Amino acid sequence: MRILIVNADDLGADSARNRGIFEAIEAGRVTSVSVLVNGGASRDGIRRLVSYDRPLSVGIHINLSEGRPVSSGLRRLTGPDGAFLGKWFCHRLLEWQDDKNLEAEIRQELSAQIEFLIRTGLSVTHLDGHQHVHVFPAVIGPAIETARGYGIPWVRIPEEHDIPTGQGEKDGGETAEVATFAKFGAAARAFLDTSGGIRATDHFRGLRLKGRLSMGVVDELLDNLPDGTTELMVHPGRAATDRAASPFSAFSTDERERELCTLLDPEFPRLLEKYDITLTRFSEAELQ
Repeated sequence: MRILIVNADDLGADSARNRGIFEAIEAGRVTSVSVLVNGGASRDGIRRLVSYDRPLSVGIHINLSEGRPVSSGLRRLTGPDGAFLGKWFCHRLLEWQDDKNLEAEIRQELSAQIEFLIRTGLSVTHLDGHQHVHVFPAVIGPAIETARGYGIPWVRIPEEHDIPTGQGEKDGGETAEVATFAKFGAAARAFLDTSGGIRATDHFRGLRLKGRLSMGVVDELLDNLPDGTTELMVHPGRAATDRAASPFSAFSTDERERELCTLLDPEFPRLLEKYDITLTRFSEAELQ
C-alpha cells in the first residue's frame, strides 16, 4: 500500500505564501502544513487555521536561522540586533555538538515556538524545521525530546538520496546543501530508537524537487513511490509583491507560483488514482 502526505512548509512566512498554501488546501492537494510562527504573516495564517473546518494536519516549522526569535535573552543564536544569525552562520553553528550553553538556548527557543502554536488551541501533529535545522547535530536531540514533552507524535526525517527528478541537477552548491540535509537526516533516524514513541514517515521526498515540481516530475515521482507512508514536502505560494515585507518574502518568488500551479493541475488527482496512491494526513497515517 502506498500512502502520501503532501505537506506545505512555511505557512506564515508572508501573506503571499499564505494565499497560495490555502489555495492548495482548498483544492485538496495539500493535506498538511507546517507553521513558521515567527513569520511575517504567522498570526493571519494561524487565525485561518483555527477557524478552518476541513481535516488538516498542523505542524511546527522550527526556525533558528532567520527573523527574530520568539523567546528572549538569547546570546548564541542571535546577533547584536537580537535577530537570528542568518542561514549560513546558523548552519555552521548548529553543526557542533556538546555546547551546553547553545543547547540550552535551542531548548528554550524550541519550547517557545511550540508553545506559541499550542496556545492557539491547534493540535500539533508534527515537527520539522526551516532549512531542516531540526536534524542538525546540535538540534536533533533537543528536538526529539521537546516533541516528546509536548506530545507531538511525528518528526520529519529528510533522508532522501538519488531519486527521479525528471530534470538535470542545479548548481553544485545546491547539490552539496541537499546532500548535507540528507546526511543529517539519515543520522537523525537513530534518535527515533530512543524517542519514546516519536515516529517518522517511512520515506521522504522533496529535497531534490524544490523549484522543479512539474507534472512530468510528479508523474515520475508517483510512479516510483515506494510502499509505505511517504511525506512529500512542497513550497506552494504566490509571488510576493513586496520582497522586503518580511525576512521570508525574498523567497516568495515565481518558483512558488509554478509549484502551486503544478499542485492545482487537474492531472494531479488523476495520477494519484492511476498509481493507486492514498492521500492522507499525519493524524490519519498511524491508522493506515
